[in-house]
Amino acid sequence: MEAWISLITDIGFPAAVTFYLLHRVEGKLNQLIESIYAISIPKKVNE
Repeated sequence: MEAWISLITDIGFPAAVTFYLLHRVEGKLNQLIESIYAISIPKKVNE
């Protein structure tokens, strides 16, 4: 908790919120990229 307070006082509230949101969105973007990659690879059909 002290780390967050230190971060807010050092760089400001808007910057702290931006870093928090970027951290949360990063995981979702990685999952989206993996899903798009999985869709773009042709699937083998059993013959």
